[in-house]
Amino acid sequence: SVILLLTVLIVCGNLVVIFVFHCAPLLSQHSTSAFIQTMAYADLLVGVSCLFPLLSLLHRLQGLDPRPFGYTVSVLKSVSMVSLACVSVDRYVAITRPLTYASLATPCRLRCCIVLIWLYSALVFLPSFLGWGKPGYHGDVVEWCAVEWHTRPAFTAFIVALLYAPASFTVCFTYANIFKICQQHTREISQRQARYRPRPLQGAASGEAERGPPPLQHPAPAHHQQQAHRDKRYATVLFRITSVFYLLWLPYILYFLLESGGIYQHPAASFLTTWLAISNSFCNCLIYSLSNSAFRKGLKRLCSFC
Repeated sequence: SVILLLTVLIVCGNLVVIFVFHCAPLLSQHSTSAFIQTMAYADLLVGVSCLFPLLSLLHRLQGLDPRPFGYTVSVLKSVSMVSLACVSVDRYVAITRPLTYASLATPCRLRCCIVLIWLYSALVFLPSFLGWGKPGYHGDVVEWCAVEWHTRPAFTAFIVALLYAPASFTVCFTYANIFKICQQHTREISQRQARYRPRPLQGAASGEAERGPPPLQHPAPAHHQQQAHRDKRYATVLFRITSVFYLLWLPYILYFLLESGGIYQHPAASFLTTWLAISNSFCNCLIYSLSNSAFRKGLKRLCSFC
């Protein structure tokens, strides 16, 4: 029942995200929307793939080769992880190079980047499909994998070195610098506002003309403040998605390392860590819907069509 509920939540949640992006043009103004939609499609397919473990528990898929299924799910989860890393890089470039960002993040380059995400994910897990190591699902999730597919320490180290470690480092580096830059912008804007704050007018008896701040200097701080606030707010939303992603995936990665090294192995721990990682496919759409005002407006617009 838990697997069935999680499957329904993942599929329905990501379908809503995909439809909202198509119904809300404002969301598509950000280049990161391309990566968010890619992640939504990958998470949707992960939800569909949850039907296979459900059928396995009902003993309806005995005797089938587990490699195509395990390979496909591993590629989908890799796409989500790499997409989050690309989102963090995109926001880092947008904030550090605002003047040249439009020329750097062109639609053609974004499409090429998305193709490379899928290609890289497919190539990273290709050795497991050819017999070197076991990818995503453990034997207790898809029952018949337990005997036919064994974890190998070398393959685990290979995946950590080419996928988990680079993605984690990229996300930590970019978001640490993003929030550092946002704090710096906030301090600069506060200093400008204090500098251009109008002074009290002197009385008419003094004979001095009324003086105010230069007329063209007020809009600039206000404009920069709004832009900095939008950048920080959008970065915060994406940081929440990324933080939840790694919090849910960390137990799975740790268990994957312990199991491959022969240090610890337990069916219940394998089941819980695996499905905890899979539940992230639903958390992404939940966090985005609760944190992004433009997404909520698009969701209301979608509901009005129903």
